[in-house]
Amino acid sequence: MATGLTELYRAVASERLGALRYARLLSEAREDPYDLMEGELREAARAVTYLWYTGSWPGSPPFVVSPRALAEGLVWKAAGVGAPATAPGGYGSWAGSGDLSDPGGGTGAGSSA
Repeated sequence: MATGLTELYRAVASERLGALRYARLLSEAREDPYDLMEGELREAARAVTYLWYTGSWPGSPPFVVSPRALAEGLVWKAAGVGAPATAPGGYGSWAGSGDLSDPGGGTGAGSSA
């Protein structure tokens, strides 16, 4: 599942982790990814994973990289849904707005239609 955000995520991870720790994470992850993750490198790997899945960097509060990164988060793709408030209602969703002065929105009970 390509998101088109690889370069942006590399830049964010390098900035947030520091260039040296980021380079160390990449280097050691290639050698033995199951045994290397101790202490700060384990936390760095978790942060990068969080970034790919949510489009934000962990923290209090999390730093959202961009609206596009949020929408492209792998968590939404894994769940088979779109990120909240990132997609329109679909073709024709604007057509049924009805009479906004009517509490029923121009449909159903109380509608004069």
